[in-house]
Amino acid sequence: MSKAPEPRGIDIPVIQLQPLNERKPLEQGFKRLIASIRAVGLIEPLCVYKDGDHFNILDGYLRYLACMELGIEVVPCLVYKTKEAYSFNKMVNRLSPIQENRMLRKSLEVLDEKTISRALGLGSLAERMKKALISKLAPEVVKEWDAGRINKSCAVSLAFVKQERQIVILNDMAKAGDFTPAFARAMVIRTPARLRAKFPANSKNPWDQEDKKQELLKSLNEVEERFDFYSGLYRQYVADLLKLCVYIRKLVTNERVRALMESKHPEVLKAFNTILFEAGESGGDDAAVAATPS
Repeated sequence: MSKAPEPRGIDIPVIQLQPLNERKPLEQGFKRLIASIRAVGLIEPLCVYKDGDHFNILDGYLRYLACMELGIEVVPCLVYKTKEAYSFNKMVNRLSPIQENRMLRKSLEVLDEKTISRALGLGSLAERMKKALISKLAPEVVKEWDAGRINKSCAVSLAFVKQERQIVILNDMAKAGDFTPAFARAMVIRTPARLRAKFPANSKNPWDQEDKKQELLKSLNEVEERFDFYSGLYRQYVADLLKLCVYIRKLVTNERVRALMESKHPEVLKAFNTILFEAGESGGDDAAVAATPS
C-alpha cells in the first residue's frame, strides 16, 4: 500500500481560501482564539487543498474567521493533493486541569503573566491555574484528579479537610468504587472537627449551612410521617384480615355451605382453606379440619 504524499506548507492569501462547511462559532471560545492569534500569531496552519484558482479549507475554519476579523492578509497553510488525502483527527486529547496548570507554569518561565492571559483571553491567569485549590490538596488527590478519576467538585469538597483525611477518604472511595462528588461530600461531612481544614470565617463550608440542615430536618420529618402512615395502614390491614378469617371460618364450618361450595365452587373453597391455614386460624377440631387445604 503506497503512502500518501506529505502536504507542503505555503503561505496563502486569505482571499484565495474558501470554506467547505460554515458554522457559527461559540462566542467565548472564538474570543479566546482571536486573543491568542493577536498575541502570539497563528501557530497551527490551516489544512487546505487546491481547487481551481482557490483553496478549499479542510480544517481550520474558525482560525480562518479569526484571521479575517483581525485583517490578516496571508496565513500559513498545509496543502494536500486531494480532499481524500487529509485524515480528520477526531480523537482530540483534552488537557486535564492539572496538565493545563503544569503547562501554564512552564509558560511563565519564558513569558509574563499578562502576555499569557491576553493570549488565552483570560481576565485572571491565577483563576485558570487553580493555584489556591491545588495547594490545599494532597499529592495523591492531585494525581487522581490529573488522571480523571475525580472531578473538580470532588477536589473542592476534599479541600475542606486536612490532607491526611483526604487520603483516607480517597481510599474509601476506591474501596467503594464510587468517585462521585456526592460520596466525597458525605465523607467530608462525617469528618471529625480535628481533621477539618482551616477556612475563612465567612466562607461556606459543609458543616455550617443552616439551609441544608433545615432541608435535612424536613426530609426526616417527611420520612417519619410516611412511616406513621404505612404503620397505621398495616395495622388496619391486619385487623381487616382477622375479621375476614372469622367470616370465612363461619362459612367453611357450615355443613350446607361447605357442601354447596364443594360441588359448585371447589376452587373458592380451596382458596378459603388456604387463607385460614396461612393465618393459623383455629376454632376447635372441626375448624382445624376445615382449615386444612384440600
